[in-house]
Amino acid sequence: MASSTTTRNKAAGPQDLEVRCAIVLETISSAAATSEAQSKNLKLVFVTGGPGSGKGTQCNKIVEHFGFEHLSAGELLRAEQNSDGEIGKMIKGLINEGKLVPSEMTVKLILNAMSKCSNNKILIDGFPRNDENREVWDRVAGLKPEFIIFITSSEEVMQNRLLSRNEGRDDDNLETIRKRFKLFNEQTLPVIKHYESIAAVQKVNLQNLNIWYTFGFPQLLNLYC
Repeated sequence: MASSTTTRNKAAGPQDLEVRCAIVLETISSAAATSEAQSKNLKLVFVTGGPGSGKGTQCNKIVEHFGFEHLSAGELLRAEQNSDGEIGKMIKGLINEGKLVPSEMTVKLILNAMSKCSNNKILIDGFPRNDENREVWDRVAGLKPEFIIFITSSEEVMQNRLLSRNEGRDDDNLETIRKRFKLFNEQTLPVIKHYESIAAVQKVNLQNLNIWYTFGFPQLLNLYC
């Protein structure tokens, strides 16, 4: 018996993090959440853009003035990471080992959050970040966005916003910001190009955070939603 107990404890150790993560993923049911989301006749909008482009600011304004609900992939992961649940422990362990959170986990967290939304108009910002995210979303969720909002700005402007926003985030430092720009250009831009071939991508330059909201949102949202 002692030998069996020791074996189980070893199997649950940090060295088997990926195995444990796979087991936890199996316990996160996305089927019910996907079915519920599909039954809501969703008006789903993806909001993408480089770090500091103004995604969160603009999403908050859409929520306030047009009745959408806003889900941030990054905030969902951070909230789960800070929880005491098994999924949060998995996320912490992966990040501590320098590994990426599985796309399946991110998608299922988003779907579960969507199933709890009170209306059928939903903004999802910061997702999909790469082709793997997109492929897993298509396979697991099977929900096509009405359109994609692609917010652009110069890297200089985005960098200054990130350095001055004072949110206490560890990744708001110059070295990490430049790495995030590089990742966006290499991994997220190809996703946007993919969507340009199958859905409406609305590209807007947002050097000034207030301009697009004032002149563009009402026409855009009335057109598609």
